Amino acid sequence: MFTTKANAIFQDVINQYHIINTVDQPFKNKYDESDLIEHLLYRKCWIDTVQWHYEDIIRDPNIDPVEALTLKRKIDASNQDRTDMVEYIDSYFLDKYRNVTPKENATINTESPAWGIDRLSILALKIYHMNEEATREDASDLHRAACQKKLNVLLEQRVDLSTAIDTLLNDIANGDKYMKVYKQMKMYNDDELNPVLRGQK
Repeated sequence: MFTTKANAIFQDVINQYHIINTVDQPFKNKYDESDLIEHLLYRKCWIDTVQWHYEDIIRDPNIDPVEALTLKRKIDASNQDRTDMVEYIDSYFLDKYRNVTPKENATINTESPAWGIDRLSILALKIYHMNEEATREDASDLHRAACQKKLNVLLEQRVDLSTAIDTLLNDIANGDKYMKVYKQMKMYNDDELNPVLRGQK
């Protein structure tokens, strides 16, 4: 199953990040571009993992406003990288299934495979950090128990989401579903589409 590989890569990425556990650490992809989907999945989850920690840092009520603005810019850039990676992953699947002829009654899914994979990557981060809270020795028994209940739900959610993604990919391969990818048309980063940026030109 595709998601067995994806979930293993996501876990590897998160573990690797937490060895140094800083947003400023250098990135090195474990997979060469010749292993394209593994390369993309590893990069995708690394972006998500760094951004997860950006989001923690920026919520510090005592953060310096200048540092906060710098960090906000980094979060914006990270969001764009995340979207780009999703589109690269969808391009991989479009190419993989390019010779499949959809059946006459084939239907489109509510989201592309890569956007489901995007949610799976985020879910891996939720599971990792909720497990930290569920096993944190300096937390109360009540806190650990509450977090364990949430962790159980997240683990169940991963099974369900993984099954849904694998089913979708199988349906696309069999012609029961077809892919139609819409590029993200974000307006706020575009000098021509954001009226504030346009007004500064």
